[in-house]
Amino acid sequence: MPTLLHIDFVSDVSCPWCAIGLGALEQALQRLAPDIGADIHFQPFELNPAMPPGGQDMGEHLHQKYGSTPAQQEAAREMIRQRGAEVGFEFRLDRRSRIYNTFDAHRLLHWAAEEGPPPAQRALKKALLRAYFTQGLSPESHAVLCQAAAEAGLDAARAAEVLSGDAWAQAVRQQQRRWLQAGIQAVPGVVINQRHLISGGQPPEVFEQVLRRLAAQEPAPA
Repeated sequence: MPTLLHIDFVSDVSCPWCAIGLGALEQALQRLAPDIGADIHFQPFELNPAMPPGGQDMGEHLHQKYGSTPAQQEAAREMIRQRGAEVGFEFRLDRRSRIYNTFDAHRLLHWAAEEGPPPAQRALKKALLRAYFTQGLSPESHAVLCQAAAEAGLDAARAAEVLSGDAWAQAVRQQQRRWLQAGIQAVPGVVINQRHLISGGQPPEVFEQVLRRLAAQEPAPA
């Protein structure tokens, strides 16, 4: 009988290390199959909750937030590209990229978990990451979000209906507060069986080692 772990993947769709972490987690789970599996739930975290409509130039934003220079930013982009390629994710970041508000993307992910079939939320998450990091599209655009929903096998018309109002907004904010209160201050935060945290975009080997150890130690919560 395979061991099924409960995983809460706390992340943002504009976080490159979240894309890397998800790819590494999936590679680890492929190595552990069929003995160990996981039920993954994507939880909301906004890196820039106060970002206004239209977003901000990425270079300007990173300089304001971290004081990084253009050369430092280019070195970081190259490292991210390489780490992404190692886990099968293609980054096309450049100095012209922008940072956007992602709250509506989180509302759509919550909707996918509530109304979609079991694989839909993960498929939507990956479609949203590709839209932003590979295709350079805005995650605040409802057209982009609806297209991602369609790619994930969800009803694009229903997605547009969700986005047209404030559906799931309160639920998303409640979840954001929950994970902040739980101590998640940076993402990705990978919480296993509601008790064990793996922080950051770790390599597949780290996920594999921890998941194997935890699967041997304890059952997943009901």
